[in-house]
Amino acid sequence: MASSSSIKSRHVAVIGAGAAGLVAARELRREGHSVVVFEWQKQVGGTWIYTDHVESDPLSVDPTRLAVHSSVYGSLRTNLPRECMGFRDFPFAIRSGESRDQRRFPSHGEVLAYLQDFAKNPKFRIEELIRFETTVVRVSPAAGSDGGEGIGKWRIESTEKEEKIHRDEIYDAVVVCNGHYIEPRLADIPGISSWPGKELHSHNYRLPEPFNIFFKISASAVDISRDISEFAREVHVASWSNPADTFTKQNGYTNIWMHSMIERVHEDGSVVFQNGETVLGDVIMHCTGYKYHFPFLDTNGEVTVDDNCVGPLYKHVFPPALAPSFSLVGIPYKVLPFPMFELQSKWIAGVLSGRIMLPLKEDMMVETKTMKARFEALVIPKRFTHCLRIDQFEHYDWLGSQIGCSGTEEWRKEMSWPIFLRKMKHPESYRDEWEDHHLVDQAYEDFSMYISTRR
Repeated sequence: MASSSSIKSRHVAVIGAGAAGLVAARELRREGHSVVVFEWQKQVGGTWIYTDHVESDPLSVDPTRLAVHSSVYGSLRTNLPRECMGFRDFPFAIRSGESRDQRRFPSHGEVLAYLQDFAKNPKFRIEELIRFETTVVRVSPAAGSDGGEGIGKWRIESTEKEEKIHRDEIYDAVVVCNGHYIEPRLADIPGISSWPGKELHSHNYRLPEPFNIFFKISASAVDISRDISEFAREVHVASWSNPADTFTKQNGYTNIWMHSMIERVHEDGSVVFQNGETVLGDVIMHCTGYKYHFPFLDTNGEVTVDDNCVGPLYKHVFPPALAPSFSLVGIPYKVLPFPMFELQSKWIAGVLSGRIMLPLKEDMMVETKTMKARFEALVIPKRFTHCLRIDQFEHYDWLGSQIGCSGTEEWRKEMSWPIFLRKMKHPESYRDEWEDHHLVDQAYEDFSMYISTRR
């Protein structure tokens, strides 16, 4: 830790006003930094902003223009209870009002409302920091500039839609919070180029339509398959997690069939699964996740994306060669996202002020290489580098040790694990049946205690 006399205030650019960008802005301001948040949409919320609009190309996003940012579909509800999603001193509590969703696993609209409430909160004053409808065109190191103590400055080029103003500005640091649920990843299916059916990615799914359909499984595919089953004659779900000989109906459904992966497709419209079954179909929907995508970023090769591995990154946040003036919030997935954003942002804010020290660049690079070697030894594909799952709480606890607070509250851990298990065993009912009321009470007690200590 640095002494109070050495604390510095930096001029920081935050890219994105979704959940990550909003909490990053708050923590940076709390630490005494001046902050500008760049957001190309006209409101806060990022991927939680629902729109009926979809891409003109149902399989991809055109990187040369503003893409449809949201991947939210009409029936989407959270797969985590609202208590787990809330920030530490701004609980995701049930709000009164006709337009509010009071369910414990609420709709996407309720999450958006929560983020809007957070941004408008007079204690945080985040919204006043945001430049709406402003597109970041380029982020690059500012040549020949240094902000002191190894802080390299950054050039931010942006365009404001309404006034058609182009800005070219210099900042002490940049925090990238642009999310990673925009640019679709597609499955490689042998024979797909001559298959006559329609393909689309779940990024472009909004409402169900009546057709036979095939899925590549993911978190969204579980919900979407049930959504479409009310209209489609047959729904066939293909997944790596199913054994090669899988061919069963999903419990409770007469028209959803579970399969192993697709082996290949043919010109006659048939789809052949690894289990040997062949079915004629109309549409293949890729529920295969997303690519990390930073079209504005120019770091001279210091930050790259290789098989969906962003690197090199120390603790998934700082590229050693560019630290501490460049960082990313929200890269890990299979996590409790909002609490993770908050802990990462607190760490970044403290590092930029000099209150928290990073290891030497060489030592950070050694750790990133050690992690890479461990994955290679275990034959784990690069694309799983940022998939934390069971390791997420270790990550949060480590972040807590750096910033001087607990990493993850015990109630949040105890609430999360049963949810993960029940979601697999009871996908239909886990959102509406639970037995952890004592943990809900503990959550709100902890929220109250945390808030009282900050007054």
